[in-house]
Amino acid sequence: MQELIGTGVALITPFHTDGTVDHTALEKLVDFQIENGIDYLVVMGTTGENVTLTVEDKQAVIATVKKANNKRLPLVIGIGGNDTKVVVDQIKNTDLSDFAAVLSVSPAYNKPSQEGIYQHFKAVAQATDKPIIVYNVPGRTGSNISVNTIVRLAHDFENIVAIKEAAGDIVQAMKMIQYTPKEFLVISGDDMIALPMTLAGGAGVISVIGQAMAQDFSDMIRYALNGDVQEAYELHYKVAPSIDLIFEQGNPVGIKALLEQLGIGSSQVRLPLIDADQDLKDRLKAFLESYEQN
Repeated sequence: MQELIGTGVALITPFHTDGTVDHTALEKLVDFQIENGIDYLVVMGTTGENVTLTVEDKQAVIATVKKANNKRLPLVIGIGGNDTKVVVDQIKNTDLSDFAAVLSVSPAYNKPSQEGIYQHFKAVAQATDKPIIVYNVPGRTGSNISVNTIVRLAHDFENIVAIKEAAGDIVQAMKMIQYTPKEFLVISGDDMIALPMTLAGGAGVISVIGQAMAQDFSDMIRYALNGDVQEAYELHYKVAPSIDLIFEQGNPVGIKALLEQLGIGSSQVRLPLIDADQDLKDRLKAFLESYEQN
């Protein structure tokens, strides 16, 4: 799965001020990623506010991304949830022909046991021949996928090819890298530790900040994959302040406010999320002004 090594970005869904999808801004966002060195695109992820998109919205967003991308970069689609049968049915009934892989989040709210998590992803893997990226994000799901569970899944199912690991635990990530098969990809889902994870043997990142700071962040990961440590850390410390800022009031609240400063869409989000406050917007603007001078 060489297509999934490097920097992927979890695309936002831009909205007009009335809350409808801004397809023009979405096309501009896709072009911006391609022009600035991003390796692959992820649609229908958490950052895309997929939980507040209607079925019609989702279909329209996917169509816009596919058209704008025009097969230039690999695409990954997010299909997950906390009802295993619903997730399996959705995978079976979705045209996956244009996608390199399916990103599937561990069930949220139910808080299944490790065996429950294993059985959930067993059902997901058996629902399709497409490569599966397991998504571990305990800060949102309420349960962590253990190292042992991901090692089992990686060994037992050929099409479970990667994990997006967003527990924020570098020790856990390193153990996943150590104990999973050599070809299995451990992808960072945490922008702040994407660099050390990659240097430890990870496969890169599925990023939020990467879609705004696309050139420097994707270059940072390339340097890391090539073993150019000093160059990679120079870019990390250049970008790092923006990572703290964009997550301060939640995701994708901060990244949308930052992209607005770059002229890509508005900062509009859908309830229960609310727009970034003016103080955060001012600090993001100041960061960009300083960033562009360096």
